[in-house]
Amino acid sequence: MIHFVIIANKNLIFMKRPILLLLIILISVAGAMSSCKKTNFLSKGNLSFSVDTLVFDTVFTTIGSTTQQFKIYNNEKKTVKIEEIELMGGENSPFSMNIDGDMGTMLTDIEIEGEDSLFAFIEVTLNVNSQTLPMIIEDSIRLRTNGVDQYVKLAVWGQDAYFHYKDIIKPASGDTTWANDKPHVIYGYAAVDSAMTLNIQAGTHIYLHKNAILYNYKGSLNIDGDLNNEVTFQGDRLEAAYDDVTGQYYGIYFQEARPSVIDYAIIKNGTSGVHLYSRDQSIPGYTLTVTNTIIENNARYGVFIYSGAKVKAENCVITKNGNHALLVLEGGDFFFNHCNLLGYGDSEAATPAVGISNFFNDVLNNVTNIGSINEGKIYNSVIYGNQTSEIVFDTIPDAAITLSFDIRNCLIKRTPAATNNYYTNIFWNNNPFFNDETTNDYLFPVSSVLNGGASSLFPTTPNTDILGNTRGAIGPPDIGAYEN
Repeated sequence: MIHFVIIANKNLIFMKRPILLLLIILISVAGAMSSCKKTNFLSKGNLSFSVDTLVFDTVFTTIGSTTQQFKIYNNEKKTVKIEEIELMGGENSPFSMNIDGDMGTMLTDIEIEGEDSLFAFIEVTLNVNSQTLPMIIEDSIRLRTNGVDQYVKLAVWGQDAYFHYKDIIKPASGDTTWANDKPHVIYGYAAVDSAMTLNIQAGTHIYLHKNAILYNYKGSLNIDGDLNNEVTFQGDRLEAAYDDVTGQYYGIYFQEARPSVIDYAIIKNGTSGVHLYSRDQSIPGYTLTVTNTIIENNARYGVFIYSGAKVKAENCVITKNGNHALLVLEGGDFFFNHCNLLGYGDSEAATPAVGISNFFNDVLNNVTNIGSINEGKIYNSVIYGNQTSEIVFDTIPDAAITLSFDIRNCLIKRTPAATNNYYTNIFWNNNPFFNDETTNDYLFPVSSVLNGGASSLFPTTPNTDILGNTRGAIGPPDIGAYEN
């Protein structure tokens, strides 16, 4: 039996309310523990704070300075001695701290009486240079009490951009459009609430901080890029060393979403490029239609369809993801046409490019959940990579569910070649002879079997490829996202 790699944070699969996801993705930092002798009149308890992250949401465009505050609470009845309060960035930090009148980067032996509190005043000064400063500048304050370190994070926007910090598009705000005149940075999450719509214009650059997510809960997300003016999603670390680092943020998540569209986008360096959970059963159409899009170099999945979501994709290149280009789990519907579903990922846990299963073993509740696959179509596509077999099925038949697969006119790497009736007109194990997969150049010579190997008989065949070239101008169209 084939076992698929499941997303590391399973809670994202099973959430039933958006607030659960939002709580999951908030960052908490705990330090190492040590011991220290205490005198009897001091409490052995620790501290609490009015915030876990102090965010300066001013956008700095010149030399700027501003001050914010948080409170440090002693909830015990006895006095607490704070042994050390340290600004972790030291003298080089753009932040400075004042704890109840005491200033410095390291303060010691500060006492808070029982059931009392202290104010911490934090100032930040930036000489902004948009060419060198990162999107978000962070530091933290370490407070050691009774040998235990606790931290309050500090974050300031470092460039002129639209910043979305725990940003929810909800009924009071109406439908929203993100302009493309400057970048958008997501810190924590940006969420489309139920029945709302978020439109993202062509040419918009979206940067997501560590663990950040763009989350669509029962709303519509329309990403409307153009050829050579794509909408881009990537991490907010802009140094060259991060150009191909996976897992810099989570990804784009759809939960029971209304019909949504992604056209001409580049989604790279996240954990799960596009993750879909379930769908609104009252809407018969596709949860997501994605076209002319590149999804690459994500730590886990390119497209993850879970528990009934429905996806249509054309002219898409999904490549070099850690586990699967396409994973279907516990059922869901899909139609991929003229797509490159490729492996080539560097992960040691690399698995076949396409993994399809209609069940999920819920070990926590000791139950196996089974779903239908009413539409399982892959037409005119390349399924290839470094594995011996780049497509696998693991399904459980059940009288109450449907399994329907139709795979046609594709080039597929699989050993041995499949013999069931899922497949029609397949080129088994032919090398596509891509120009250079190491540099993501998936064009090919006329001698490749991709050339003229597709069928134009399907009514949904797109007239152009991902680069805008006319399909089938002379003879049959080519297999995959690119027309020779």
